[in-house]
Amino acid sequence: MNPKLMGVVNVTPDSFSDGGLFLDAEAAVARGRELAEQGAEILDLGGESTRPGAVEVSAEEELARVEPVVAGLAGVATVSIDTSKAAVAEAALAAGASIVNDVTALRRDPEIGALCAERGAGLILMHMQGEPRTMQANPVYGDVVADVKAFLAERLEVAAGMGVAEESIWLDPGIGFGKTLEHNLELLRRLGELRELGRPLVVGTSRKSFLGKIDGSDVGDRIGGTIASSVLAAAEGADVLRVHDVAETAQAMKMAGAILG
Repeated sequence: MNPKLMGVVNVTPDSFSDGGLFLDAEAAVARGRELAEQGAEILDLGGESTRPGAVEVSAEEELARVEPVVAGLAGVATVSIDTSKAAVAEAALAAGASIVNDVTALRRDPEIGALCAERGAGLILMHMQGEPRTMQANPVYGDVVADVKAFLAERLEVAAGMGVAEESIWLDPGIGFGKTLEHNLELLRRLGELRELGRPLVVGTSRKSFLGKIDGSDVGDRIGGTIASSVLAAAEGADVLRVHDVAETAQAMKMAGAILG
C-alpha cells in the first residue's frame, strides 16, 4: 500500500475549502512547493472551482490564473492541470504540466483527448453525474458502483480511441460529484470493483461535505475524516490520493503501511 499523494492547489476565489487563499500566483507557487516538500509527488492546479453550484469562468480567466503557477512549479513535482477546457490544457502542457485532470471525462471538450494523445500527456477521467452547477440536485443510481464502473469503462474506450495511450489514463470515481453520502460510502467500500478496469484509481475525499454529514464538522475541521477515508481507500486499492493536507496524510499512510506491511 503505497499510493502517490496529489496535492491540491486551487488558484480560485471560490473553491469550497481554500478559495482565495492562493489566488495570487506567488502564493500558489509557494503553496505548491510546500506541498511537494511534505510529500506530494503530483501537484494538481485548478483555476475554476467545481464545487456544487460553482460559477463558470472563461478560458481566458482560468488560464490567467493557472499558467504562471504551472510555470513556477514545473520541475518541483509532476504538475497536473485540473481543467475541462482544451485551450487551458494546451497552454498548461506548454508551460510544463504533464497530466490533464478532466472532471468531465472528455464530455465537455473532447479535443482534450486528441491533445493528450499528441503531447503524450497523462489523462485523468472522472465520473460526474450532471455538471457542477446541478450535480447535487438529486443524484440517482441503480447500483452506484456498477454505474460508475460502466461510465469509466466507456470513457476509457473513448479516450483510447482518440489515441491516448491506455497506460497514460487514470480513473477517478468522482467522490462527491453528483453523489449522496451513501453513494460516496458505497464507492469507497467497493473500490476493488473499479480496479477491475485495469487502470490506476485516483480518489479524492479531502475535506468534502460528505465527511461533515457524518460527524457535523465544518470544512476546516475535516482532517480526521480525510485521513480515515484516504487510508481506507488506499487499503482498497486507490493508487493516487488527492488531498489538501499532504503532511498529515503522508504521516498516516506511513503508519498504515508499516502496520499492514
